Amino acid sequence: MVGEGKNNTTDISLFTPVQLGPYRLPNRIVMAPMTRNRAGAGNVPQPINALYYEQRASAGLIITEATQVSPQGVGYPMTPGIHNAEQVAGWKHVTETVHHKGGRIFLQLWHVGRISHPSLQPDSALPVAPSAIKPNGEAFTYEGLKPFVMPRALDTDEIPALVEQFRAAAKYALEAGFDGVELHAANGYLFDQFLRDGTNQRTDAYGGSLPNRVRFLHEVINAVVEVWASDRVGVRISPVNPFNDMRDTQPQETFTYVANSLNQYNLAYLHVVESGNDAPAGQQFDFNALRCAFKGLYMANGGYNRKTADAALREGRADLVSFASLFLANPDLPQRFSQQAPLNTPDPSSFYGGDEKGYTDYPFL
Repeated sequence: MVGEGKNNTTDISLFTPVQLGPYRLPNRIVMAPMTRNRAGAGNVPQPINALYYEQRASAGLIITEATQVSPQGVGYPMTPGIHNAEQVAGWKHVTETVHHKGGRIFLQLWHVGRISHPSLQPDSALPVAPSAIKPNGEAFTYEGLKPFVMPRALDTDEIPALVEQFRAAAKYALEAGFDGVELHAANGYLFDQFLRDGTNQRTDAYGGSLPNRVRFLHEVINAVVEVWASDRVGVRISPVNPFNDMRDTQPQETFTYVANSLNQYNLAYLHVVESGNDAPAGQQFDFNALRCAFKGLYMANGGYNRKTADAALREGRADLVSFASLFLANPDLPQRFSQQAPLNTPDPSSFYGGDEKGYTDYPFL
């Protein structure tokens, strides 16, 4: 699918319907994936999670919070998983409530790699990563903040099993009733750790050259599209976001290559976090070059509001725009945008963990 906005764009707005794979979305307002740390025991989604997503079903598309594909993929307390029957049942309740409201929902598949802690890992094991490079900062654990540890570099022969974790999770997502899946290759987690040379110093087939660094992502996509049609699979990247101690010496070259390499799959979309500027001194990242490199739908993310999102669509810089904190605080965000109504103010103190306060109690118009 060719990105719509690359030719005549003057008449496109947030409320112009768009074809995303097999789905005709009523608007281009996407609910971005947001970690909220409110899953129940065993990382199982709860009824309150279903209510939270149901409230926001007027989005053209919902992308869920990041959801770990295995116990090894866990990096934070009370984040949902998609690797056992109980989690599937919890997510099935979520998808049913969203569909009952007429919404569409993709599940974001996640493995944190080195951004974990032994206290969160099976048998208190070390977190795994492409290379044994310890991130600066602290891990969120059930006992509070603890310094990150030195991760264990994955052996080459372990990587096929990692690919299988994503394949199995994709099957569970299908069973749970999702409309598609998004691979979380952004924000310093496992895929991103393979893509960027600041975290990937391997000398085998998964390190060094750009084809090697993108290999793991491609192998997972190939596995996932055996479960899902490729136009129901999205990928999220964050080329210059330094979050989780990330960097790359040539981000423009790296991520333009990544975007071009994804064209072979006919994906649902490429979701790009445009915030952050970790490009080396003297370099300014050109997101428009990335947008032109990818031939499908381009979903922009990063501090957009109604006015700037409409401008991006009108000028052909994006086909869809995802909103995080604005959607968090405004469950009826499309209605508020359409009426140019006042917006609720997000409460950062309730972003992570807790109960319904700051989660399901934001008022509707």
